[in-house]
Amino acid sequence: MVAGLRVFTERSNDGAAGAPILDTDNGEELMHVQPSVSIVLGNRPPESPGTLYISTKQVVWLSDTERTKGYAVDFLSVSLHAVSRDPEAFSSPCIYTQIDTGDEDDESESSDSESNGTLDLSKITEMRLVPSDPNQLDTLFEVFCECAELNPEPVVEGGVLLFRTFCQLLTHILALFSEDEQEHNWIFSADQLGPAMDGVDLEWDSSPTGFSTIGHPNGDHDLARNVLELQINDQRFEDAEEMERDNSNGRH
Repeated sequence: MVAGLRVFTERSNDGAAGAPILDTDNGEELMHVQPSVSIVLGNRPPESPGTLYISTKQVVWLSDTERTKGYAVDFLSVSLHAVSRDPEAFSSPCIYTQIDTGDEDDESESSDSESNGTLDLSKITEMRLVPSDPNQLDTLFEVFCECAELNPEPVVEGGVLLFRTFCQLLTHILALFSEDEQEHNWIFSADQLGPAMDGVDLEWDSSPTGFSTIGHPNGDHDLARNVLELQINDQRFEDAEEMERDNSNGRH
């Protein structure tokens, strides 16, 4: 997916102007068609009226007079949409949208959006859709809301990565326990953990075990400390059983 507004010219041969060709193989469906809609990009003057197509994945505007002119933006790039009826904000009632261009340095669209007479769509952060019939605004807004819900923000994988890293950390801990030559040398560095910890910034605590406080599943102790205590207790039980057997043999 390309962030921000983009040129769209993929039209079918049906009708005078032609409808947009959608990605039906990936489940994209047409949700609403609204004729006689002008588009306003940033601070530019309105384009001549065209037809607005809203699908389950994107918003497409196609000119009715120029077959090669059209714009589209994915719903994932529409960070805000609202009905605007304030004449001080804009002269005509419209659907106002803010567009995420993927450039965090662009706080707002500026004169950089147009240079040498060429429009730079990557700099456009605002788009207005102005229907000739303002009574259609509420319907358009409802369709926008419905399609936006079909395109939620991608799930951040940081939590999954952290969980996997924690599991890998425990695997290393248990491996160290199983090696007799370690002899309680349970303090280890990020280098000992290998590639599993690449890119993860851990703050090592000053506890006797030297483990990172990466999580507290029980609320009182981290899981690594519980594993350590369990291992030590198991060793104590084994020593106690061995002493009991020795004492029993001695009595005989």
